[in-house]
Amino acid sequence: MKRNSLTIWILATLTIFACTLGQEPLPEQTPPEAAPVKESNTQPEAPPLMPPSDNLIQPEDLLYLGAFRLPDASGGSNWEYSGHGLTYYPQGDQAQNADDFVGSLFGFGHDQHLQVSEISIPLPVISKKMDDLNTATTIQPFTDISNGLFSPEKMSIPRAGIAYLDERLYFNFGQHIQDFELSHGSASLNLTDAEGAYLFGNYTNYITNDYLFEIPPEWASALGGRSLASGRAREGFWSGRGPGLFAYNPANVEGGVLTDIAPLLLYGVQQEGIPDIQSDESMAVDDYREADHWWGGAWLMAGENTAVIFAGTKALGKEWYGYANGVVWEHDCAENNACPEMPEWPYDDRGFWAEEYQAQIIFYDPTQLVAVANGELESWQPQPYATLDLSEYLFAPELDFANYKRDFLGAVAFDRENGILYVVERLADEYKSIIHVWQVE
Repeated sequence: MKRNSLTIWILATLTIFACTLGQEPLPEQTPPEAAPVKESNTQPEAPPLMPPSDNLIQPEDLLYLGAFRLPDASGGSNWEYSGHGLTYYPQGDQAQNADDFVGSLFGFGHDQHLQVSEISIPLPVISKKMDDLNTATTIQPFTDISNGLFSPEKMSIPRAGIAYLDERLYFNFGQHIQDFELSHGSASLNLTDAEGAYLFGNYTNYITNDYLFEIPPEWASALGGRSLASGRAREGFWSGRGPGLFAYNPANVEGGVLTDIAPLLLYGVQQEGIPDIQSDESMAVDDYREADHWWGGAWLMAGENTAVIFAGTKALGKEWYGYANGVVWEHDCAENNACPEMPEWPYDDRGFWAEEYQAQIIFYDPTQLVAVANGELESWQPQPYATLDLSEYLFAPELDFANYKRDFLGAVAFDRENGILYVVERLADEYKSIIHVWQVE
């Protein structure tokens, strides 16, 4: 199902109009008192950064096993334009194929529906011919996991995440322009019995409601029992200058608000009641670009070794705010009556752009993230210790403006017991995603 061009143009125009006004919509309710918020961006001298741990997973520890295709449409949606949340379920029913991997995957489908389906995990195949790949089968058809709590079809540039934990599925929803709005919830494994929606403490949606993943028990214990990690890396400065990540306890809810939250990464400062994260260049992640897109995250374990990773589309070379064909839109051009004309389709999407992009995984030291939660490091101090370029594995390593492909990679999922990492490549099988598989050794 191809997108309706008029619909896309209307959504983009509304987003552009909001950005041109130079301010976000006012929140519908006052953010409640929950997690502590720093009230100014005047910071004391940061403590020294601790040295990296000895037991870290390195890029060379990831052994590529191949890829597989996604099923046809089911229920109320399909896998076209997919790539948002993905999670692994250890007890998932399989298709009685001895070659299949154990467990199953739950994932969001088409981004205008954001319904969830459960699929089998076929044997991945190393090949650059799509017809050589095995295809997953549908275990549970696409369903609205939120049971009406959220309406993705009404969202402009929606986001979503999903994570399995203790026989329940946790999810979040968001969209391009937000402030302090309901975002998190949960559902049963049969995609019913939705609970929520909840506010994520008093943190802005710009840093909290996209990728979502389990924290391994030993690390959750070090984080005060907080067993889920939720975050977002919105392009531009509104979410700070790097990926945001927060540990939280999904059981602690008071008055519709998740209350037990600890920051792990935040490249800036959350000021009370202000949706935009306040930051400057001293608080940026290494090689930060406004056009970076980080869509997936996972907490990896392999024996004694560990890492927290983010997967996404890294901007390289010259970057600009404007249109895809290189036309620059100066932020004060309206005041000077000097705004450029909108280019013809398919270059009429205004936003943050760069000369080149690369599919990457970046690796963080979990001990440094725990130190942030304990107040021993500032939230912007941890930096990636390694980078893995995934370009050689992709089937379609180019952007496709005509088909609204601005991202190579989508969500990721991790089978901790067997050390298997699943990474979504978007719009690779015509309009559908495919899933690449690595063994973490």
